[in-house]
Order: sequence, then structure tokens, then C-alpha cells
Amino acid sequence: MPRASGPLAEALAHRTVLLDGGLSNQLAAQGCDLSGGLWTGRVLDERPGQVEAAHTAYARAGAEVLITASYQIGPGHPRAAALLHRSVALAARVAEAAGHEVWVAASVGPYGAVLADGSEYRGRYGLSVRELAAFHRPRVEALLAAGPDVLALETVPDPDEAEALLTVLAETGAPAWLSYTVADGRTRSGAPLPEAFALAAAAPQVIAVGVNCCDPAEVLPALEAAAAATRKPLVAYPNDGSAWEAATGTWHAPESPRPWPTGAWQHTGARLLGGCCRIGPDRIAELAAGK
Repeated sequence: MPRASGPLAEALAHRTVLLDGGLSNQLAAQGCDLSGGLWTGRVLDERPGQVEAAHTAYARAGAEVLITASYQIGPGHPRAAALLHRSVALAARVAEAAGHEVWVAASVGPYGAVLADGSEYRGRYGLSVRELAAFHRPRVEALLAAGPDVLALETVPDPDEAEALLTVLAETGAPAWLSYTVADGRTRSGAPLPEAFALAAAAPQVIAVGVNCCDPAEVLPALEAAAAATRKPLVAYPNDGSAWEAATGTWHAPESPRPWPTGAWQHTGARLLGGCCRIGPDRIAELAAGK
């Protein structure tokens, strides 16, 4: 079956759509070296076949949306445009070979991800909305030129960066989802969630809004805030509850497994469900079986 035959927004109006899981952990499981500032982008550059294999693992697990390996590719890289295009092309190739409908979501990671110092978990980079928009604009344009089905504006830590991304999105008219990373009931920068989610309410290009790369325990209250602020379909793809330590480049796992009350998330309006860092194909297959 070829790539999805209709817009993702149409599917979300009728049913839950399953996202993939963490690309980084799957690449690590395949023996790839993710060290250095590019993270999954290093594998995209040096071993693109491994990225394709990781996408394939998630498609076989039942994922209906594949998120590209473009998260940490910034405009400062000498071959940024080529790598961004490659990231979409690899996911599209897997989507076309899958035995079910699969959409390709081009990942637009936050400014802090490109710094590769954990700044996406803090936000407030000291840049204006205009400066952030100027940073993101060439990345978004390069990704859209490769023909993804949707943009994933993901792991956004604060409303300023969301405003910048939405400004660029409005210039393109392309569909996208917007997902914040959150902690303690606020965005990672400490902004109130109603204020953060309200930015998406008047953005017609935003087809879903929610959270990713957060503790599963943070998901439900965040989705409730998003539902109240936007009335849009919701998206949720948390990690396993681990905390990232940028200084050592390691995850610290929680003392006990975190529950995933996906039924409650769906009852609140979640229509895009999946996993982020440290969530692999096995968990996606479990979600597919229960969807």
C-alpha cells in the first residue's frame, strides 16, 4: 500500500492514529553510535540505511506515523538541506513499503536541541520570537520541499518558541502538530499550560496539540489543559519517565515503571498516540493491539 491516501487531519476526526516510538533508542539497539551534537542526525548522515531500518521496525509494530530523523539538524550544518531532505525520503520509502496506511511527519525540533546541551528541557534561550523564527524558517522550508505529510513541531519548551514556529507555519500553510515538553504541570520553561496551548487555538494549520518527551504522569493534566484551550485533537507521546542528564549524555530511569493510562488520554481527546525517548517497537505494538 502506498503512503496514506488522505490528510492526517481527516483521519484524526474519526479515529486514533498510532505514532512511532523513540528513534534514538531504536538506533542504539541496532548498534549505532549517537555520540556528538547531531544525535540521530549523525546516523542519518553516516548510516542512512540504519535510519530506514529503525523506521521499518516501527512500521512493522503498527505505527501509522513515522517521525523523521531531522530533530537535531540545524541550519549551521554544511549539508543541512540535503540531510533534511534525506530524512523525509527515508521515512517515505518505508511508508510506501508498509502494509498499511502510513503518514510521514517531518520533525522540527526546538532551538535547544541543536545546541545539544539539554536546553530543550529548559527553554528561555535569550532569543526573541523573531530570532527564533529566523532560525526555524530555513529548516521548515527544506523539510517541506521534501514532501512530508505533516510537520511535527515537537519538544517545544516554552510559548516564545511556539509562537515563532507558528509564525513560520502560517507563512507556509502546511499542516502540523504542536507538542510541548512539560514538567510539574507547566512547560519546561515554567510557563502556564493554558497560556502555552492557547497559542495554537487560532492557528488553522495546527491539526493537533499536546505533549511529548515527558513523564507519562504529566500527560493527562496537560491534555486537559490543551483540550480546554484549543478544542483541537490532542497528541501524546511521552517517554518512559526517565530524566535526561545533558552533562553525561545519559538517561536516569524512574525507580518504578510508569503507568500509561491511554484510555484516559483518549477520553480527553488524544487522537495521536505513541512514544518518545526510550519507548521502542514492543511498546508501540502493545498500543497497536489495544487501539
